[in-house]
Amino acid sequence: MLVQESRDTGEDAKVMNGERTAEGVVIVRGTAEGFAQEIVAGSHRFLSDEPAQAGGTDTGPTPYDLLLASLGSCTSMTLAMYARRKQWPLQRVTVRLRHSREHAEDCAACETSDARLTVIERDIALDGALNADQRARLLAIANRCPVHLTLSSQIDIRTKLE
Repeated sequence: MLVQESRDTGEDAKVMNGERTAEGVVIVRGTAEGFAQEIVAGSHRFLSDEPAQAGGTDTGPTPYDLLLASLGSCTSMTLAMYARRKQWPLQRVTVRLRHSREHAEDCAACETSDARLTVIERDIALDGALNADQRARLLAIANRCPVHLTLSSQIDIRTKLE
């Protein structure tokens, strides 16, 4: 997941004053003492952390929970928007996600002998009087939501120290 860094344009000062960050800019801050992180995205402020059993203070979702929430919320929004556009009787979308890492079988091109494959399981429940063709089309649309496309594409994360 790419988190855009703010450049020296005063965005940190805006965040400190409680103002909104520029659209598309996410700022994450934490101390070296623990895992808790403050996240600022637009006018929204929230926390991320690790559970107590992992050494955190459990003040917010884990980074992987946030990743799953991004995929789940994008999936639900995309399906609802599509159904509204088609005037289909979709009433509710529920997306349940799980993340795991599994040993990659038949990994002939793997660089290490302990290759792992990231697996995200996504179960989608659609409530409403939808027919089989509508349900099938919504499943196909779910696989085209922007976050799904981003996560399944090659991602180039460019990192620099300021």
